[in-house]
Order: sequence, then structure tokens, then C-alpha cells
Amino acid sequence: MTLEVKTALLPNGETLSYRERTGTEPCMLLIHGNMASSELWEPLLTHADMTQRFIAVDLRGYGESSYQNPIGDMKDFSSDLHQFVEQLGLRHVMVMGWSNGGGIAMQFAADYPDRVRKLILLASISTRGYAAVNSDGDRLKTKEEIVKDPGLAMTFQANQMQDRAYFAQAMDYLLFHERESDAATRGKYIDACMKQRNMVDAADAANRFNISSVSNGLADGTGELERIQCPVLVIWGVKDLITTQQMTEEIIEDFASHGKPVQYVSLDAGHSPLIDDLHGLAAAVQAFIALP
Repeated sequence: MTLEVKTALLPNGETLSYRERTGTEPCMLLIHGNMASSELWEPLLTHADMTQRFIAVDLRGYGESSYQNPIGDMKDFSSDLHQFVEQLGLRHVMVMGWSNGGGIAMQFAADYPDRVRKLILLASISTRGYAAVNSDGDRLKTKEEIVKDPGLAMTFQANQMQDRAYFAQAMDYLLFHERESDAATRGKYIDACMKQRNMVDAADAANRFNISSVSNGLADGTGELERIQCPVLVIWGVKDLITTQQMTEEIIEDFASHGKPVQYVSLDAGHSPLIDDLHGLAAAVQAFIALP
């Protein structure tokens, strides 16, 4: 199945690229994570057993989308998505966010609760964000500290220098350590790293993100989680080296503290169940979609 890459010009002047698979409604909006793009959703988009309409979008600064204006926080991504679904005439959507995209999906569901029917958090960052830390494990507090940190600066420089070897080595450790993957799949993941233009801004936004009602050690919780009204499914791979069990437990704990219990599914997978356990992922998504 070949998926055409389409574009949508937003009222704010940004252009978002996206891939679409036709199917049953309501549509499911797929939100990729950091160092990623909509292309990495293709295993699910082309899965023979899936009948849902899917739209996978390149966020601002990723993939083929524009990056005219730097993002300041997760709400900027959320606002883009609201303008995007408006442009496409999508009154109601289901939303699945992967990794950093999980934080964006939660922000979108909190900002526009009347639009979101169901929410799936796949290998998601915590409701309390994703901490940017130095080599000693201390949390960095500002964008300036993030930029100057030697460890993180290596990744930012590799992105600027288009150093494919650096990202190939990182992907081998972080994503492909448990499963063999073909060269084409590996190439797509590395290409996504090369195309990202907002690494510092995205790291800073994730570091400060916190929609819970408790402090994350840097920012007080906004409590916006309370605004999320839809059913929630959390999916996490037990071999994930990027989003931890603690982050997953924080999501479940924070939703429960607001009287919003979530469904939870664990998979025999790392950070990308799309590679490690596609059939398990598809089955979990289908079962959740089928619930009233």
C-alpha cells in the first residue's frame, strides 16, 4: 500500500505534511515522537487487519512540515493540531501519541476535550514531562543549560552536521537492540533524525511539560489533566530504554488521582512496538477502539 504525502496550510502560516489511510470513522490522529516523523507510523497504517481511518501528521519542525516559527511549549504543537483538524474538517478524532507525541496528545486532549473521543499513549513521556538531565543525572532547568550540556550538545551537533553514523549507532542501541530490522526501516528512522529542525526547542518543551497536579522538580503541575474527558489506553514495552516504567506509572497514578482510571497494556517490546510487536500493538488498539 502506497500512502500519498499530503499537506495542509494552517492559518498560522505553518504547513503540516501528513499521510492518510482511508477507513472507518472516527479518524485516528497519529502523533509521532521526537527524532521521528509520520513515516514511522507506516507499519500500522499499512497493517492488513486495521480498518480505521488513520491520519499521521508531521509536527511542526519534523519530517516534511515547515518550521517558520519556533515552538515554545507543548501548547504550540497542540494549537497546530487543532488548526490541522479544523482544516481537514475533522469534528471528532481519536488520538494516539507515541513517545514525546504522547505528551502532545495529552496536551491536545486537555486543550480541546470536546474533539477527542479516545486517547492512546504509546511508550509515552510522563504526565510530568521528560526530564533533560546532565551526565550526573541532575535536571537541567533552562534552554540555555540544555544547549550547553556536553552530552546533549553531541546530539544537537550531529543533527546539524547530518551525521548519519552517530544516529545509526544511537538507534542500534535504543531502538534495535532487541529485534533485527531491515536496512530500509533503519534508514527511515535515521532520516527522521536528520530532518528534525527543533531538537533544542522540543527538549526544552518536554522538560517543562507537566499537566499533573504535582511538581516534577522543575515546574508545578498545571492540573490540566483534569480537562481530559475521554477513555485512555496506556501501552508500554517492558524493554523500553527511552520512556521508563516510572514514567508509565506516573501517567497511571496521575490519571487515577483525578478519578480517571486508564487501561494498561504491556508488550514484549522496546521503545518502538511498531517494530518489535506490531501484531500485539494492533490487537491492543483494535480492542480499545471497539469499546463503547
